[in-house]
Amino acid sequence: MVRNFSIAGLQLNLDYSNNRELITTKIKNVVKRYPWINMVVVSELAVGGSSRSEEFSLENNIEHFSNLALENDIWLIPGSFYDHNETGVTNVAPVISNKGNIETSCTKIYPFAPYENGIQGGKETCIFEIPDIGIFGMHICYDLWFPETSRALAMQGAQIIIHPSLTDTCDRDEEKIMARATAIQQQCYYFDVNAGGNQGCGKSIVIGPEGQVLTELGSSEEVALLEVDFDSVDRVRQRGIKGLGQPLKSFRDDPKYFESTLNEKYLETLGKLEIPKKLN
Repeated sequence: MVRNFSIAGLQLNLDYSNNRELITTKIKNVVKRYPWINMVVVSELAVGGSSRSEEFSLENNIEHFSNLALENDIWLIPGSFYDHNETGVTNVAPVISNKGNIETSCTKIYPFAPYENGIQGGKETCIFEIPDIGIFGMHICYDLWFPETSRALAMQGAQIIIHPSLTDTCDRDEEKIMARATAIQQQCYYFDVNAGGNQGCGKSIVIGPEGQVLTELGSSEEVALLEVDFDSVDRVRQRGIKGLGQPLKSFRDDPKYFESTLNEKYLETLGKLEIPKKLN
């Protein structure tokens, strides 16, 4: 059975906040131009940026984007939103089906400390399956820097990892290297969508399950298109990357976790998690 599924990643020129109408228009336009698209992905915190105003919260935007997914017959990840709940504030990306239902949501596990202060990290990975298609995983922005998150997704069966991001810093090229390494290590597609404009520096990237760069965007507004071949992921995992390395099987057969080897005395010498100060 051929299991193909098409995704559009919108790298948009976004303002610092208040982008809902712009994003809505762009989603409608991409569906009109590419009517074969099954899913649209938008970057992290696309609607409200770093603003924690209730106007840009998940609660005040979810109905709008659920209706948009239903009206356009697409699966939709409209970026992430700050979710104000009883215990604090989290960074959450909803997964909306083409029927307008909230199938699941992804909570950012590692907020960008010490810069993203006051945001609570999530405790659970995000996995969802589309019947007769495949298994999807998602983590958000800084989660990429922690390979444990992507390994957990792969070991739960994720054949593609979706990565909404909001990066405007000079380490974007390093993130692209990590994205490719993640795809290779987990033997899966990696679909990274960053913002442009006032929010981010773009450079979104899509990687195949053998580490091949499939799409690499610049800094301007562009669309990343991917037709996911889930059967190819299974082949790579069964036969190895280029017929060689089979890391998921090795970890499956002999999983190792090394918490007991932490050198707490050394780790304390690294100092507090804080913004670096001038050296002199």
